[in-house]
Amino acid sequence: MVNVPTVLWIDEQGRIVRPNDVAFTSEAGGRYANVSTEAQMTLLRQWVRGELPATPPAELRALQQLPTDDDQRARAEFGLGNWLWRNGRQEAAARAFERAGDLAPHDFMIRRGTMPMLGKDPFGEDFRAMVKDWRDRGHAYYNPLPVDAPED
Repeated sequence: MVNVPTVLWIDEQGRIVRPNDVAFTSEAGGRYANVSTEAQMTLLRQWVRGELPATPPAELRALQQLPTDDDQRARAEFGLGNWLWRNGRQEAAARAFERAGDLAPHDFMIRRGTMPMLGKDPFGEDFRAMVKDWRDRGHAYYNPLPVDAPED
């Protein structure tokens, strides 16, 4: 998971039936990310009522975004940075956070998660500038799964 909000659909047997996806409970959030909240909620309602089958396992695996080696190293750097920060080593923590962001610039949970420790507002101007820069370089802030909801 590289951003929030994010959801997984898990059935009664504990199996993932729809992988990591961006989802919002309000249209305001959906508009920010250019995601149709109503289409997502329609899919969810249909699945809960048994009207929509679970995603077949092969298709489910194809939709999953598995972490790369750099993603894993970024998570390790983030963890190290958190440990350093909690133990009073703020300068070393800041370097670990920077390495984590460089290794996985798409991982907004890491990049945004470091902001409070670095004295930045994770909902403020630094965050908005980070998202703008990412989008200006041709990347999507959210990459939602396809939403092919039949009519409710």
